[in-house]
Amino acid sequence: MKKKNTRITGSEREVLELLWEENQPLTSAEIVKISEHKTWKPSYIHLMINSLLKKNVIQVAGFKQTTKNYARTFTPTMTREEFSIHMLREENQLNASSLSLLFGALLEEDVDRAVIDELSDMLQKKKEELEAADSGMEQDR
Repeated sequence: MKKKNTRITGSEREVLELLWEENQPLTSAEIVKISEHKTWKPSYIHLMINSLLKKNVIQVAGFKQTTKNYARTFTPTMTREEFSIHMLREENQLNASSLSLLFGALLEEDVDRAVIDELSDMLQKKKEELEAADSGMEQDR
């Protein structure tokens, strides 16, 4: 089965960023209102939302009463970080050298000891998995 293409446009990314920043389900009308600095019309927001839904980047979170009607509310299906990793994987750019660059960039940021300990634990676990796989291969010979 072919994976869905989740490449998103710049405007779709802005809608996604808005949903992440607001950190609560929003209706399309609320998205239009919050992004008043944009020239987006409600019909354009509707098209972007449908596109993001098809790409499984956002989901319907529920309904909210707006005057006499009910409007769907939307939330992202993943965090910013999960989305970034997903996009790297989709582009087949998540390899050993990109991981090294990503890890190096992370360490250049202000990170506390807890984050470094968590990363160290993750690396140790991966080392143990690789060693177990290597010893399993040697036993098969």
